[in-house]
Amino acid sequence: MSRAVLSLGSNLGDRFGFLKLAVDGLRPWLVAVSSVYETAPWGVEDQPDFLNAICVVDDPERDHWAWLRFGQSLETAAERVREQRWGPRTLDVDVVTVDGVLSDDPSLLLPHPGTPDRATVLIPWLELDPAAEVPGHGPAADLLAALPAADRDGVHLRADLRLQDS
Repeated sequence: MSRAVLSLGSNLGDRFGFLKLAVDGLRPWLVAVSSVYETAPWGVEDQPDFLNAICVVDDPERDHWAWLRFGQSLETAAERVREQRWGPRTLDVDVVTVDGVLSDDPSLLLPHPGTPDRATVLIPWLELDPAAEVPGHGPAADLLAALPAADRDGVHLRADLRLQDS
């Protein structure tokens, strides 16, 4: 069994359409998809706001490397261009965790770097799994509670956008 948590983000073009493209591509292995949240950019702040969501997927044929390659293929389908680290993008698919695997390989760091510090990942993940654990860091709920209130308050539910029903 290969259960993965994937983070989706988009802040260029049809942001919701790009998230939907990713969810549709993952649909055969989709266990759950969170609500859509809007967040300010992180890292490079002079860019449009992001739409974000979390997907839980499961495929006994895929390991963490296969999930990375599949996520990259979804980004390619969305015509993502990598010009600037943390810059604007049509679609970002991050492998947050896969079956608790820890990896320090520079090509695939697991859990995904920054996960313990990013309300944009923790809030939608906890929506799907209130008992979520960030491998090597502990319960996601505890990590979220430790973040500054401004970080938590900066993640806005977009009740008007639903990936589950699309």
